[in-house]
Amino acid sequence: MEEQIHNPEEKIHNPTAQKLMRAFMQFHRVQAHQRNFANCTPGEIRMLFCIRSGATAGNPEMKVSEISKRLHVTSPTVTQLLKGLEANGLVERRIDPTDRRAVGITLTKRGELVVVKAAEAFAASFEGLIEYLGEEESNRLADLLLKVAHYYSEKVGNQAAWNGVE
Repeated sequence: MEEQIHNPEEKIHNPTAQKLMRAFMQFHRVQAHQRNFANCTPGEIRMLFCIRSGATAGNPEMKVSEISKRLHVTSPTVTQLLKGLEANGLVERRIDPTDRRAVGITLTKRGELVVVKAAEAFAASFEGLIEYLGEEESNRLADLLLKVAHYYSEKVGNQAAWNGVE
């Protein structure tokens, strides 16, 4: 019979590891209570940013497959998010007249406005954090977070190799 673990801290004996876990869990709580911006989820906001950054003057549309690759999610996930964004008037889908299977995605004027406002709010949030922490601690935090990301990136790569998946 497998041991049931109700609290992961029960398995962590190192006080520093416990402190790190509690700190990471606080971010999850903050994110869970985060207000949606313009009635969009964080995932929808990321998709709007992706569509905006992928659009060019010569080709303002993105394909679902392009969005999927950029966000590292499946095409069905992109399609589901697009349904909500389209219902809110933030994106438009256009069927390619030469290939009816291909659908181009563009931001509407309202979608563009949401992206601009979200970018401003995002920037203000980080500027506020820098003001709160100070320049030195903010730089130290950024360096540590990059180091954490590198650690977990390597760990995922190692686990894939251990599982025979690369």
